[in-house]
Amino acid sequence: MKPTLKRSNAPIFWALFGAGGMLSALLGPMLVFITGLAVPLGWLLPPDTMSYPRMLAFAQNFIGKGFIFAIIALFLWHAAHRIFHSLHDIGIHAGTAAKLLCYGSAMVGTLLAAYALLVIGF
Repeated sequence: MKPTLKRSNAPIFWALFGAGGMLSALLGPMLVFITGLAVPLGWLLPPDTMSYPRMLAFAQNFIGKGFIFAIIALFLWHAAHRIFHSLHDIGIHAGTAAKLLCYGSAMVGTLLAAYALLVIGF
């Protein structure tokens, strides 16, 4: 008799965690450098690189929307998964409430990002 396998939604969260981790490792430092140092201090890039009209045009472009959404959503899911699994390290045994709080906040943030990007228009 074969054992019955229990269904799990863990692979979905691990995939979002992995994608967010890879994206944050590859693009996070570059984004911090550009938005926090290079543009404000005038290093390597002209001062108007991140002007409001340019950033609005980027956010209204289909590819720009996709990039912004991927960064926000995957960073949120990566952080939610890491926080959820780190609760055990600080002595909080994560249950259903912790799952709802961590993953629910990532879902709300993802939906808010999608809404904001749609409101900006194309």
